[in-house]
Amino acid sequence: MNPPPSFDPSPRLLLSPDARPRLVQIHRDNPIELRRDLIAGLIASHAAASPKFLYDRLGSRLFEAITELPEYYPTRTEAEIFDAHAGTMAQAIGAVDTLIDLGAGNCAKALRLIPSLRPSRYVAVDISVDFLDDAIADVQRKHPMLDVAGVGLDFSSELQLPPDLVQGRPVFFYPGSSIGNFTPAAARDFLAVVQRQAATGGLLVGVDLVKPIELLEPAYDDALGVTAAFNLNLLRHLNRLIGSDFNLRDWRHVAFFNQADSRIEMHLETRRTLVVRWPEGERRFEAGERLHTENSYKYSVEGFTDLLRASGFAHTRCWVDAKGWFAVFWAQA
Repeated sequence: MNPPPSFDPSPRLLLSPDARPRLVQIHRDNPIELRRDLIAGLIASHAAASPKFLYDRLGSRLFEAITELPEYYPTRTEAEIFDAHAGTMAQAIGAVDTLIDLGAGNCAKALRLIPSLRPSRYVAVDISVDFLDDAIADVQRKHPMLDVAGVGLDFSSELQLPPDLVQGRPVFFYPGSSIGNFTPAAARDFLAVVQRQAATGGLLVGVDLVKPIELLEPAYDDALGVTAAFNLNLLRHLNRLIGSDFNLRDWRHVAFFNQADSRIEMHLETRRTLVVRWPEGERRFEAGERLHTENSYKYSVEGFTDLLRASGFAHTRCWVDAKGWFAVFWAQA
């Protein structure tokens, strides 16, 4: 068995059966700024918290469980597309020197593609460093000759990778429809940043498509209540971060499709009037008042193609499942 991952601020190429994954910590929260931003969201007229706070260690594991639910179609539908078209995708993409997995999570999606794309290096990027630690160790065990690295980074705020890790022809991989967490304007800006960094490579991105509400809403409000637990766990995370006293029993999970904005919205709604306190502050919530935790925008193939072109990608290609539920785009930088 390979030894556990090690922290290495100066990554080096490792191409031997004894290769060890490296974990480079870039994202380090400034506690003062983090606290200020979180409290600003809580006391806003419409309370909100960034969806990135859904993904502490427990949140990441709960999301992994969500992907196994029968209602949650995106993961399995995207996997069907990769299984059916991996060879064609590899031909369209061409040589891959560095595969950069944005929001890597447990790295399972990249593991499906590595045999087809055959990169020289795999770089997993995620804000949840503790979760990433185990995931890259698993990738290294399964691909001992592959140079594997993990980067702890909040790429939604700034996508800036260590230059030593991005060598040759890079391909950015952003699966799972996470691009939908950005507003369309923010998505355009983010994609433009990826386009500039992709050099002679490009971006392989998963996109959830618009579909009937009776399919969309259960995917974010499952019968077993796993998504509810995932959303409620954000309150536990806030309690740790700012010393607040959220009681999870006072809140319930709410998810619905906002047709006007073409997005799923997730909220936490109070069951009664209450006051949430933290050191030197508090917020009164009326019964039925909501804390907005996440958006997930849904696109048409034409709409997302236009977004890629507006971001600077000149050449795109798309693969869609047989039901037309999900799409994977290849965008040449």
